[in-house]
Amino acid sequence: MWANTRLVVFTAISAALYAAILIPFKVLPIIPGVTEFRPANAVPVVCSFLFGPAAAWGSPIGNLIGDLFAGGIGPGDIFGFAGNLLYGLIPYRAWDALGGGDPMPRRTIDWLRLAVVIFVASAACALLIGWGLNLLGFMPFPVIANFILWNNFLVAVILAPLLLRVIYPRVKAGRLTYRHLLTARKPRSVVLRSSLFAIGAAATIGGHVAGNLIHSGMWSPFWVDALQLETANRAPEIGIGLLPFVLVAFVCFLAL
Repeated sequence: MWANTRLVVFTAISAALYAAILIPFKVLPIIPGVTEFRPANAVPVVCSFLFGPAAAWGSPIGNLIGDLFAGGIGPGDIFGFAGNLLYGLIPYRAWDALGGGDPMPRRTIDWLRLAVVIFVASAACALLIGWGLNLLGFMPFPVIANFILWNNFLVAVILAPLLLRVIYPRVKAGRLTYRHLLTARKPRSVVLRSSLFAIGAAATIGGHVAGNLIHSGMWSPFWVDALQLETANRAPEIGIGLLPFVLVAFVCFLAL
């Protein structure tokens, strides 16, 4: 991607557009110092379908710029960068793995496929950020992860299809989508790619369920029990308990 001048430019455009819409809403925090209502959450999804890997890099860079304008960056931004990388990466890769085609759904099955892709991308972003901020002791996992998941998903699943119907045909006609600009990768087995997506999605959703159960004290993984951890805020328990889920999801989506 970095050898293609246009995709480098689209990385900058994706980052700038994301940041430009994020920054004005920083004055309306839902969780002060952590997150806010984010209508910009549709941008990484739309740009992912248009520009592919350029959006995968543009999304975390734009989020980092937004955080910088909101009062600086800190250790938690490492997880914010990684989570937004997945948020911009998963939509176009998962869409291709699940059949591909133009991301402008017309049939019910296409709408369902798009909703699944957006939900998994939102959940992966929320899992990684929620796990990281909880591990640092900044915020309980259920609070931050659940909010990011539904904030990302609801905004993107409503706005992204509408924006894609307007923008995608024009970008495609100009031969400026990532499919036109990137050298085609060696075809890989559809079974392999769909399996990677299924495993990554299962690890992501399983991580959310596990994080909520561990925090509530309703369940504890055996690898956490073996360490005999017992803390008031359960940050170490969630950090160690969710580590396998986070690693499996991250590796699967990168390999998708």
